[in-house]
Amino acid sequence: MKREQNNLKFYGLLIVFAVLMYSCTDLEIEQSDSIIPEDTGGGFSGVADPASSIGDLYNSFYSNLESQENLNAVNVVTTDEQLIPTRGADWGDNGIWRQLHQHSWTPAHLFILRTWNDWNQNAFRASEIIETSSTTVAEAAEAKWQRALSMYHVMDVFGVVPFRGVDEGPEIDPIVLTRTEALDFILADLNDAIAGLPSRAAGAEAYTASKEVAKFLLAKVLLNKHIYNGSGSADNADMLQVMTLVDEIAAQGFALEAGYFDLFATAPDSESIWTIKSSIGNRIWNGMHYKMTAPDQSGGWNGFSTLAEFYDLFEGDANTNYVGDGQEERRGWVPDAGNADNTTNFGIGFGFLIGQQYDETGAALTDRQGNPLTLKKQFPGIVGNDETTGIRIIKYHPINGEFNQHQIAFRYSDAHLMKAEALWRSGGDPTVLVNELRTLRGAQPITSVTEQDLIDERGRELYIEQWRRNDLIRFGQYTKDWEFKLPAAVGDETKNLMPIPASALLSNPNLVQNPGY
Repeated sequence: MKREQNNLKFYGLLIVFAVLMYSCTDLEIEQSDSIIPEDTGGGFSGVADPASSIGDLYNSFYSNLESQENLNAVNVVTTDEQLIPTRGADWGDNGIWRQLHQHSWTPAHLFILRTWNDWNQNAFRASEIIETSSTTVAEAAEAKWQRALSMYHVMDVFGVVPFRGVDEGPEIDPIVLTRTEALDFILADLNDAIAGLPSRAAGAEAYTASKEVAKFLLAKVLLNKHIYNGSGSADNADMLQVMTLVDEIAAQGFALEAGYFDLFATAPDSESIWTIKSSIGNRIWNGMHYKMTAPDQSGGWNGFSTLAEFYDLFEGDANTNYVGDGQEERRGWVPDAGNADNTTNFGIGFGFLIGQQYDETGAALTDRQGNPLTLKKQFPGIVGNDETTGIRIIKYHPINGEFNQHQIAFRYSDAHLMKAEALWRSGGDPTVLVNELRTLRGAQPITSVTEQDLIDERGRELYIEQWRRNDLIRFGQYTKDWEFKLPAAVGDETKNLMPIPASALLSNPNLVQNPGY
């Protein structure tokens, strides 16, 4: 079975090792814990080439955001959006995927540890660029955006952010910023970044930061500010700023664009605010069945699936998704027998794949045992599945290039929905804004917008774009019940934060474990 470079067969041993580390008291902490910088013996003298270091940090972002594991797993697999059921011996991996979906993770979970390490390390590297004397004003602005993004992910997932000065040696324990302190730090960095970054119009190459990229992230932070500072309700001034920021992004030509699945091809569009040079191969093949192929790919990996209840958020037939089943555009479609499009899309549909699947000739596919390849809506359990259980999702399609370096990170539709939500949270009526998007996507307009309508619309528009956990927490629904979540986790608000990894607690006594762990 195909995987990313890191072979999951070692995960069980690694997790056991992490648990053993946690139970010991006299341990040598490795630099992979991300909060111990390189000790040069002469103090910090600056990075040799700030521009090159900024480029290297982007490459780290691309790698971090490309992975189907780590941050993606934390933000997507822990929600109602995706799960990876165990199919015989496939995708068992000592329970590392099941724990995320069931909300039974521990401080030793490998993907949680890597998320902590990746983004804390990125933040420290950005600080090194900022504090280098030869860094220009423009480079410092870009590095401040990079630091803000890195610290944002740590704050959002873990609630606290360790911070080490670039001139502090490994003998100094990093201070720990509270969530409110980290929030203020991030806001200051973003405002500095916006002041110093260049603007970039829609349709231009979008692999680096710009004023619009920084404004998008600032709007995202402000929309969630009442979660991060614990106030419990959004401040009207913050919501007004969210709407203003979105309008300023639109002023550069960014706008909603028709042709939903065309947005995930490589052609320029008016939606992509920040596009990263990350391979989209994982996003294509991690859910496709083994018999689903393309010229340069011998078959899918048959893992990632979605829940029936998430599929049911979309308009259309509840049990099939062929052309003409009354579905809105975003739900996609499955090619059927003799469909002329089969020859141009390798027989692989778009969006949510359910029911009988076909090859590029229109012939019905079979599974590896020769049975009809009918992808089923229901699971017998999170274990004990066969090859065909679970609806699969595909947004990036192999007809556009199977491993292109083109993954959308920030998209204008998200900004548009942030504006609608900010209007609602400040007492306004977002119905016109929501219907503008729904009409463009072939969904029926609605007469009024409720809180549930807003979170559902975000789910329909932004599925598997790594925002579902963040959205559910903001709407108070991350701890709700969904299929295969453990009963003990339902309603457990401590799950809104991930645990501080065990090894991080050992290496920095200033850290305190989050409640519930």
